[in-house]
Order: sequence, then C-alpha cells, then structure tokens
Amino acid sequence: MAYYTERHGLRRPIEKTSKISLDKYALLLHCCEQYYIHISWKYPEECPDGNGCCGLDHELLTADMKYEIPSLFIDAYGKISCPREHRNVFENSSTFDTYDQYALLDYIEFIGFNCKDVLAKNWHSYYNHHDIRFSGNNSSAERFRNDINAIFEKTGLLYYYNEDGYIERVVEHSVITEQTLKEIETITEPGVKELLETAIVLHKSTHPSDHKDAVEKIWDALERLKTYYTAMDKKASVTKIVENMANGESHFVSLFDTEFKALTSIGNDFRIRHHETNKIDITDARHYDYFFNRCLSLISLSIHYLQ
Repeated sequence: MAYYTERHGLRRPIEKTSKISLDKYALLLHCCEQYYIHISWKYPEECPDGNGCCGLDHELLTADMKYEIPSLFIDAYGKISCPREHRNVFENSSTFDTYDQYALLDYIEFIGFNCKDVLAKNWHSYYNHHDIRFSGNNSSAERFRNDINAIFEKTGLLYYYNEDGYIERVVEHSVITEQTLKEIETITEPGVKELLETAIVLHKSTHPSDHKDAVEKIWDALERLKTYYTAMDKKASVTKIVENMANGESHFVSLFDTEFKALTSIGNDFRIRHHETNKIDITDARHYDYFFNRCLSLISLSIHYLQ
C-alpha cells in the first residue's frame, strides 16, 4: 500500500544502510517471534497429557542458540531478545547493549530453514493451550521470507532474503545482473567460471570481510582469463581477447588494452592479490565495491567475444 505522502512525493527518501540499528533489530526479531510456532516442532514444549507439542520451549531454543549462533544477543535474564539503550536519568547519559547484527541475520536464516506448516491446532481447555501437529510442508517459510524482505525494504536495509533461504547484501549500482550471471554460465573454461561464481557469492555476502576476498577472487579470474587461449602465451592471448572485443577498430583496441593494463597494475600495486609490505592498503571498505565492479565490467564484456 502506498500512503498519501508516498503517492504525492511528500515523503523523504529512505536512507539506505547496511547497519541494523536497535529499532530495526527489534522489528526483525519480532518478525522471527511471530514464526516461533513454526519451529516449535524442533524445540517442543510437551503437553503434560502426552498429546505432543503445545508450543515452543524457549529455554531449549536459547540453550541451543548458545552453540548454533554463539554471538546472538542474549539479555541479562538469559533470553533471546533485543539489545537496548539504557538511560541514566541522573547523569543524563545512555549506554547501549553491544550486539552482533550479523548473528541476527544468521538467526533469521535459521528460523526460515526450520519452519514447518502447522497442520492442526486443537484447543486443550484443561491446560489452556493448543496441542499442535505439523505437516511436512513449509509454505510458512515463504511467508516468513516475504515478511522479512518487507522489513528490509521499508527500513532501507540493504539486504535481500533470497529464494534459497540465504540473506545476501544488496549492492547499489552493482554491475551484477541476471544477464551477467547467465553469461558466466556459458564460459567453457572451468577455472574462470568457478572463480567468477565464487567472487560473486563473496561479493553478495553480508559479512564485510568477504568483500575483500571477493575482490581477490575477481582479480584471480581476470588473470586466468588472460590465458584463455591456451595455445598462445599470456601476452598473445590477451591481444586476441582485446582484438575480438574491439572488432578490429583501433580506438577500441587502445581502450581495452589500456583497461587490461590498468587493472593489472591495480592488482599488483594494491593489496588485492599480493600482500607484501610495499602494497597499498585498502582502508575504506567501499573501495572494494569499486574495484569489484570495475574488474567485473571488463570481464563481463570480454565474455561476449570469447571463441
């Protein structure tokens, strides 16, 4: 539903971010809690009459999470809950619970993977609860995924909960498209194809440390691409790739040759594939996206001309 201010362009744009703030954490965790009944088959609170599951055993769930997702936030009472701001009214100051936002993303994936549809809920009046039976279906997991994605979208969080049950980051202005992925599938050289696929998975990862590894892999793919024509040496192979891309036009030969050389220099000068002390460190994490997109752009174009 589009509200009045949205329909008339009066609403301020949502700030896009990958940081899960306290209020966004609360929304996401609340969504998880709404689906606790669908994972209670895994952590069942047993009906005293022996009728099976009657709800979720929260203590059992929390105990398992200490090992399943060790950095998931647990409050002072030993419960899975939201980190909070703690106000000191006497000193007019605040302290904040520390939390691992990526552990929450792990938790969302865990809930989704373990959702089972409720087959029946029979009211048990004596104990004032429902006795629950489950089916083998998991349509509830799809509803959960849609609900989580709706929160990501409305809060501006740069994440997407994909159809395979994994959360990946949304990279703004990315050169990765569905067409790019299809073209990578057509590469006949298995080494280049594998390196590109690995690089893209790491690039989409929610964990920042993976983005550095993605750049290293994409540069490895570039170096392997240069030797695509195995009957030639590396220099001749690159020349053939460039000439095919340029369709024999000298200006484009110069353009693509310069770009191959520039990317080679970047890979050698910056701390991407080599880690000697004289390499230039990449201290701004956003630069990894720039390097990745630039390298993938050249590779994506060259794929069209491989013979």
